[in-house]
Amino acid sequence: MTHHQPVLLDLRRRLVSAALVVAAAAGVGLAAGASAAPTSVRQWSHDWVRDAVFYEVFVRSFADSDGDGIGDLAGLTARLDYLNDGDPATGDDLGVTALWLMPIFESPSYHGYDTVDYEAVEADYGSRRDLRRLLRAARRRGIRVIVDFMINHTSSQHPWFADSASSPEAARRDWYVWRPDNPGWTQPWGPGPTWHPRNGAWYYGIFWSGMPDLNFLHPPVRQEAIRLARLWLRRGLDGFRLDAARHLIAAGPGELQNDTPETHAFWREFAAAIRERRPRALLVGENWTDTPTIATYYGEVDEVRGGDELPMNFNFPLAAAVVDGVGRGRADGIVPVLEEMATVYPHGVLDGTFLTNHDQRRLASQLGGSPERLRLAPAILLTLPGTPFLYYGEEVGLANGPGDRDEQKRTPMPWSDEPDGGFSEGEPWFAFAPGREHANVARQTGDPGSLLSHYRRWIRARRASPALRRGGVRLLETGEPGDAVLCFVREAGDERALAAHNLTGDLQIVGPLAVAADQLEPLQVDAGARPAGGGPGGWRLVLPPWASGVWRLVSSP
Repeated sequence: MTHHQPVLLDLRRRLVSAALVVAAAAGVGLAAGASAAPTSVRQWSHDWVRDAVFYEVFVRSFADSDGDGIGDLAGLTARLDYLNDGDPATGDDLGVTALWLMPIFESPSYHGYDTVDYEAVEADYGSRRDLRRLLRAARRRGIRVIVDFMINHTSSQHPWFADSASSPEAARRDWYVWRPDNPGWTQPWGPGPTWHPRNGAWYYGIFWSGMPDLNFLHPPVRQEAIRLARLWLRRGLDGFRLDAARHLIAAGPGELQNDTPETHAFWREFAAAIRERRPRALLVGENWTDTPTIATYYGEVDEVRGGDELPMNFNFPLAAAVVDGVGRGRADGIVPVLEEMATVYPHGVLDGTFLTNHDQRRLASQLGGSPERLRLAPAILLTLPGTPFLYYGEEVGLANGPGDRDEQKRTPMPWSDEPDGGFSEGEPWFAFAPGREHANVARQTGDPGSLLSHYRRWIRARRASPALRRGGVRLLETGEPGDAVLCFVREAGDERALAAHNLTGDLQIVGPLAVAADQLEPLQVDAGARPAGGGPGGWRLVLPPWASGVWRLVSSP
């Protein structure tokens, strides 16, 4: 501990003490390990989440309705039929049933993660009326909508921070974390500083000086976060993706900036407040870390089914394992993650699965544009347990732009190979990624062999199968192929489904597999994937290179 630490720890003790008084008055336990749970606890109601397939949208890059080169809410609304036309009998929409919108609140930055007004819609995207129209149109198609909620920090241009920085006696001074000197901490993931000078003092901002962290040991800050969340739920949203969830309250340098007991305590308070008013609302945490640490963010499941903290968390280890495994042609990294999850994840929680997101190089770039691997990865994702999230453009093979800037991961959606890409009648806010002549919606629509058609088929197979949507997973030994094939059984109610994925460029003969069934009824299979004989004692499968298949296990009465 540095000689600066007692100053901060004394502040934390005083603020925690005040917080406990307020929380006790409200009937909510804040401190880690708080006891005296109420006799009647409101439960989550998340059946819709278990059946959903999400689609992550960067509104700025999806579709422009007014020709200014910037995607907007009206443009997204006009493209909803591409995502889901509301008619289950059709097969020419993607079939997703929920959207995650990256930040839509007022912000000075292109990305929106530094908010200046949590109650206003970003003017570049439209108005609250445009958002209401989007939500109504989405509802008609059976699409739910969650948005990014960035409460770890605000913009340094937020009026709260301007007041806080103005004087040690300012009304909102304690809304942010201040100290008279610089303790010299660096980011837990790199060399960047986390304390920044302003008006003769230093404030804490784990990401950078333009994003000062809010002080969640200060009761008014916690109350405001809850008020804002409830406000947007009343306005029609279905939940929130919680940015930087593990960094909310720091206790010191290095790893003490992550995963503190006070951070967990706030999420229990926040979740209880949301659950009480909107038990169907989804909270999904961005906790980019290892599996055992992610598991702690669900909290306890004894009294609250699904967890008394965050009912869903993104599964970063599984995403990395799937993409790496597909790239290497081996399943040996995927199986241990699934086994570890079975050991440390609480029973019955929601798992947010994905391949890549807006902070990572796009899937097509990571996999070198390989058509076979780009088909294999989503087939694995859509047959695994959890609720899958797709990143916009993945379904047409959208690659990164040149370079490593975040903007290159968030380029405009390629709707066609025309000069404007079907995105805007004006100059796009950022250049299209290379490869648009083939990685676009118009070219792939109507082509049964396209990547887009492949995504549509696998999403429909998942939606048609209770076992794939809600079942547990039992990993299978595959025999001679060893780590070449990922094979497992999903089971829910009376339905059992066998999924098999060949991660190599070689033909694989799998089995005999320890599954009891008289027949294998195909739910979705790639060309050439088929049973090669078997029965109640076990089945063999033929899997062409890079092929996937999922079969319903049928037993005679």
